Amino acid sequence: MSRRQFLKQSSLFSLGILTYPMSGNALEFSKNDVIIGHNTHRYKVNMNWGNLDTLKTPVKDCHEMVQDSKGRIVLLTNHTKNNIIIYDKSGKLVSTWGTQYPGGHGLTLMKENGEDFLLITDYERHQVIKTTIDGKVVFEIDYPAETGKYNDKAEFKPTETTVLENGDFYVADGYGNQYILHYNHKGELLNVFGGRGTENGQFLNAHGICYDNRDKNKPSLLISAREMNVLKRFDLKGNYLESIPVPGALICRPVIHKNDIYFAVLKSKNAPNSDSGFLLIMNEKNEVVSCPGATLPEYKNNTLEELYQTVRLFQHPHDVCIDDDENIYVAQWNSGQTYPIKLTRV
Repeated sequence: MSRRQFLKQSSLFSLGILTYPMSGNALEFSKNDVIIGHNTHRYKVNMNWGNLDTLKTPVKDCHEMVQDSKGRIVLLTNHTKNNIIIYDKSGKLVSTWGTQYPGGHGLTLMKENGEDFLLITDYERHQVIKTTIDGKVVFEIDYPAETGKYNDKAEFKPTETTVLENGDFYVADGYGNQYILHYNHKGELLNVFGGRGTENGQFLNAHGICYDNRDKNKPSLLISAREMNVLKRFDLKGNYLESIPVPGALICRPVIHKNDIYFAVLKSKNAPNSDSGFLLIMNEKNEVVSCPGATLPEYKNNTLEELYQTVRLFQHPHDVCIDDDENIYVAQWNSGQTYPIKLTRV
């Protein structure tokens, strides 16, 4: 047995969950009150939060989640019976809407004059759609033919958006031609940068994007190059600034809460099982400090050691939402039509 295999197995035995039976979204752990995570970011697992009647309120791929101004948790799934599911913080169903988003993937909350709106990216419709919080369509953005970088709409498969304070927003074409598109609040195109490739300013799977204003003097964009296991930083004009490697971790979109950055990691790069994901948390210095469901993050000679799943809890985690109490809600893709998992911070 290799040292890595031994460490993986030891971590699983220490939690008492090396193997588990699965029924829907319920895991029957051999130990109760399982705690995962590292250092100051540790969490108790709640598998029952948000579970609903699958016949009345089904889910398919649970892609992303946000919290609205009322504190409710808003989930995007690409099940066209109810693309949007709105919960209260206890996990009780509040409302549902949406039947027209078969490729619903990215979900971003934006606020205008005290009112909540949503930006939805749909890679099957090849569009970005702005809606009210209750589903009324405000505008739709088609593929950016005017850039000359797309032959037809089929090449435009947007995965994520992020919004600035002035209402400008950026679109990451993570499943398409890998460009980042900058629009004003009216949906008028201002700039385009990036594209497919391995250079500093390019991407392989520009899956997620977020606006980072933790440094008020130098706000920037954080963009995940998922297949490259790298988080890249750009200024607001699209100039490349730096790369932050996360070896072994196929990171989805960055989510900033206070001074930390949170990620769902779809899977471990070298794991034999595809459902080998976990979560990843960086501090204000962009150092990985906790990986719930994975190895303890360690740096050697200022280089992060490869990360990998140690607890078979998550199945293709795709997004995280952090509430005001520092709890994490985890949406999962291709996970057997399961509802989100809640992690309560301890």
